[in-house]
Amino acid sequence: MHVNPDDQKIAELLRESKNIAVFGLSDDPSKASNQVAQYLQSQGYEIVPINPKATSILGRKAHPTLLDVEGPIDIVDVFRRSEQIPEVVDQVLQMQHKPKAVWIQLGIVNDEQCRRIEEAGIMAIQDSCLKVEHYRLLGKEKL
Repeated sequence: MHVNPDDQKIAELLRESKNIAVFGLSDDPSKASNQVAQYLQSQGYEIVPINPKATSILGRKAHPTLLDVEGPIDIVDVFRRSEQIPEVVDQVLQMQHKPKAVWIQLGIVNDEQCRRIEEAGIMAIQDSCLKVEHYRLLGKEKL
């Protein structure tokens, strides 16, 4: 069973990261992915929307896949169902510049895919909300 990194490692990741790809970012402001991305933007992160049906979300160019993103991504924040996680991990493992972490949202658990991520030397976090954890660990800090 996968165990997420401790608070110290997560806080360090969040402090050292600048670019967050939000896989499954919705352009609907009522959706959790959009609310999380807005919060992350407000905290100084550069958001990279991954959504094949959109051209722009939150003022940023949307990309159909992770492989279409130019430049480095520090964290891939995943808003997909558990059965869709292997497709996301496949893309992560094909990225030219590997991210520091793959963050799978609250309520989604896929131990096998977390193992694949970690075997590639990438931090894996699952069943956790990036917004909640950022606020809890760094809420008073600005990047």
